[in-house]
Amino acid sequence: QVHLAESGGGSVQAGGSLRLSCTASGVTSDSICMGWFRQAQGKQREAVAVMTTRGGSPDYGNSVKGRFTISRADAANTMNLQMNTLKPEDTAMYYCVADPNPIACYSAPLDPRDFTFWGQGTQVAVSS
Repeated sequence: QVHLAESGGGSVQAGGSLRLSCTASGVTSDSICMGWFRQAQGKQREAVAVMTTRGGSPDYGNSVKGRFTISRADAANTMNLQMNTLKPEDTAMYYCVADPNPIACYSAPLDPRDFTFWGQGTQVAVSS
């Protein structure tokens, strides 16, 4: 069983930056797909960014391309999400996700149903 521990998030003014981190424990594969989805109040879940822990090409949701960057941290099975130029519409609960099948990182479009493990979520609030 994979457990996801999330950190980061918080409140910031528009144009500011925040950083999220997520560490997966209980991983038995040498490469899994990890990343983030988000869900704003009253809206459907939306892909933010994903990447394999082996360091494959990342994939981003259209609304965050050019502003958010997902990267591997030095610690094993840990991902970071650097969020720059934040907008009020980025306000949402951000969920770290993982799946043992790296193929989940390459679906087009990214599908939340492909991800078996979900973190508890961390709130990001961007004020105008």
